[in-house]
Amino acid sequence: MRDLAGARVVILGLGRQGSALARWLVRQGAEVTVSDRQPAERLQGFLQTLEGLPIRYALGDHPLSLLKHCDLLCLSGGVPLDIPIVQEAIRRGIPLANDAQLFLERCQGWTAGITGSSGKTTTTALVGAMCRAAGFRTWVGGNIGNPLIESVEEIGPEDRVVLELSSFQLEIMTVSPRVAAVLNITPNHLDRHKTMEAYIAAKQRILDFQDVEDIAVLGYDDPNARSLAAAVRGRLRFFSREREVARGAFLRGETLFLRLGADAWPICRVEEVRLRGRHNWWNLLAAAVIAGSLGVDIDPIREVAITFSGVPHRLELVREVRGVRYVNDSIATTPERVRVALEAFDEPLILLAGGRDKQLPWDEAARDIVRRVRILISFGEMGDRIVEAVQAARARLGEAVLERVERVGTLEEAVALAARLARPGEVVLLSPGGASYDAYRDFEERGAHFRQLVEALG
Repeated sequence: MRDLAGARVVILGLGRQGSALARWLVRQGAEVTVSDRQPAERLQGFLQTLEGLPIRYALGDHPLSLLKHCDLLCLSGGVPLDIPIVQEAIRRGIPLANDAQLFLERCQGWTAGITGSSGKTTTTALVGAMCRAAGFRTWVGGNIGNPLIESVEEIGPEDRVVLELSSFQLEIMTVSPRVAAVLNITPNHLDRHKTMEAYIAAKQRILDFQDVEDIAVLGYDDPNARSLAAAVRGRLRFFSREREVARGAFLRGETLFLRLGADAWPICRVEEVRLRGRHNWWNLLAAAVIAGSLGVDIDPIREVAITFSGVPHRLELVREVRGVRYVNDSIATTPERVRVALEAFDEPLILLAGGRDKQLPWDEAARDIVRRVRILISFGEMGDRIVEAVQAARARLGEAVLERVERVGTLEEAVALAARLARPGEVVLLSPGGASYDAYRDFEERGAHFRQLVEALG
């Protein structure tokens, strides 16, 4: 564990993670410099939270001169490793870290880290709810909620800590949580990681620093996640909808089961699950194994499984207007997530899709859109690409549910058009399939704007 008193620390990226880390580092006695490529006028909200603290700033760019007096370079989640200042730091032997690394180095509680291409936020929230239902003092953070670095000194040895961890964080980390879960690994963030091999390697790092007493939880049904079993150093547990696993959680008939010892305990029947979509059975199975590995008994797991109704921006019902339901799935930033969302509905759909292109294949998602969606309304920077992929799939398939394809510029235009075209009994689904950065700070801001637009409908 690094002694940070007097250390000269440079933070790249003044966002939620960067500002929390800056406040904590000042309390540790570090000399803090924060750099962000955005100008000060676009960072006012974060700058106000640091007002009065002895922090230096370099805004508008990441000058290499920051490395002249730098003992530790801390990267916020959105900062890639291939930019010049990070590459130069590596060349000079300056160590890299982030808020999750510094947190796990110091955290005294029982820690669980959850990563995956999809489902990690819902699973993290489920595990946190299960730990609380069991009576444990519980902390939930990372990419969900607030970074926990500012609370690390308050966390006791019997507390439960549940962290959502992204590949961006994991790729530089050299510490693993006590319970490490990889839910699935499907194509995502290839604009950042470039290859699937590099993306899988980043996810695997959550396991790489465990010891023999730690626990690894892997999604058995996903080949990439299952393949990481060879890298597990501690005790291995699986979760699966397709087969009964020896240690972990599984679906038998219409009932979810947890087996961590000799006996398999029923969690609940699938018809009792409040979360919409078959994919959420998978999230529940994962959460049951992780919570059980943190010492949670079956009764609190069962209680949460039948009462938990979801988290914002993940198939979130916003409201019903004139018989039409509007659903916010802004978290869907990949074509694979769009496919999962479409599977959750039997009703006729109007799909709002678009955003910034992450250079991921759209062939399978386009096929599902043609077969399951009545009207597609595309928006944002990648709207044309989605339209082209869907029209090509439509031509290949011939018969289709898809009746109409529209291209608009903004989400506001998309919602307005959907409201005009929707019929009672239909669902207007925002499941973009692209990143939000063409128009929004993050998927949460995009989802919040969708909510506002829907609430404003007559």
